[in-house]
Amino acid sequence: MEHVREKACTFSRWGVIPEDRGVGDALNRSLVIVDKPAGPTSHQLSSWVQQIFSMKAGHSGTLDPGVTGVLPMGLGYSVRVVDLLHVAPKEYVAGMRFHGPVKKRTVEELVDDFTGKIYQMPPVRSGVKRQRRVRDIYELDILDYNRQDYLFRVRCESGTYIRTLCRDMGNCISRGGHMTELRRVEAGGFVESEAYPMYVVRDAWERYKEGDEQPLKDILVPYERALELYPRVFIKDTASGALLEGADLAVPGVLKMDDFKAGDMVSVMSAKGEGIAIGVALKDAEEIINMKEGLVVRTQRVFHPSGEYPRVWK
Repeated sequence: MEHVREKACTFSRWGVIPEDRGVGDALNRSLVIVDKPAGPTSHQLSSWVQQIFSMKAGHSGTLDPGVTGVLPMGLGYSVRVVDLLHVAPKEYVAGMRFHGPVKKRTVEELVDDFTGKIYQMPPVRSGVKRQRRVRDIYELDILDYNRQDYLFRVRCESGTYIRTLCRDMGNCISRGGHMTELRRVEAGGFVESEAYPMYVVRDAWERYKEGDEQPLKDILVPYERALELYPRVFIKDTASGALLEGADLAVPGVLKMDDFKAGDMVSVMSAKGEGIAIGVALKDAEEIINMKEGLVVRTQRVFHPSGEYPRVWK
């Protein structure tokens, strides 16, 4: 399967390698990673991006108005992939103030206690039902401190409330505490260095209208990056056409695949690496290798790759 896929990538008649899309085509099939400033809501930023490009735009997850940092936005057809980014871990840099004197050693022990699975109650002003739930803190490190003020790096499960984490940490040592500032430095696999302020996004668009494509090319990210969060199945062009019509994936259409288990979400990619669909694996990857017929992925959502693919399967 490895060699078949490489040959198909070179000689495939259909589709476009995502990085080779022209700007006009890429606009509808890209993400823009915005560096959110303090003040506006995520919805307001989404509205501004929509106005700049005169096309549909949507963000990947709400940040409170006072929070800054990485906010992936989908443009055009790519709005269909942004909700898939919710499954990825998030990383933050958070400022916290304890409500009384506290030794660094005490805070180091606190960090150890709050690394791993913890219970959280969502705040009153939140978009989810207020009930206790488990969240995973993968990494929690002290970056800097000055008396009662501490700066933490937090890598955590999606849906973790950092403001609540700071409050709970303070209560745990009977000092009390609150979050003083928060910046998201990674979301959906996108990092701070890939994020652009809104004025850079607008300037890139204005320069594009004046004939300079490069600044816009620099900030457009193919929607396929969002699909890298899931194990991938690369398929033949004829199978791509069938899936775009809503068909499920059968064994004869598979070229290459990552390792996965039955029940896992998988991304289905064309031979040239275009995102075709997202679906649920019906078999383990190891089992699929030895199959000669039968369905292997149940299609859940299809996307809009470049160009046309042959509709030859029924």
